[in-house]
Amino acid sequence: MSDVDSFNANRFSLVEIIEGFIEKINHIRKTLVGISISALILAPLSIGLSAYLIMHPHFFFVLEEFDEFGTFLAAVLGIIITISVAWLVLGIRQYVLLKSWNEDYSNYVKRKEQVDNEITSEFKLDEDQET
Repeated sequence: MSDVDSFNANRFSLVEIIEGFIEKINHIRKTLVGISISALILAPLSIGLSAYLIMHPHFFFVLEEFDEFGTFLAAVLGIIITISVAWLVLGIRQYVLLKSWNEDYSNYVKRKEQVDNEITSEFKLDEDQET
């Protein structure tokens, strides 16, 4: 194998590694989109349920009659609302960031295909032809 063939093999190997890395990032992106969507669904649901419990007529009765449990319930509902609001904000933020990544990745794939086609046509390379 000549130096040129060795260089080309190393180059293709490096390109394959980079493309594999980008594919892994894209897979992770899809997982994060799922997490963001779940945050956009579950956070408002938990906020709504907590608000319903707080607005319920028996809530203040529980606070007054059951001292320890009432205090614990109020604290837990406050924590749930706080965490849910934070989760909702982070979910929205993450979704926006991932949406821009999706656009960048689509542009990368289109540009890569365009460059591959240009190289193939310029050097008259054919995938069926072995050299």
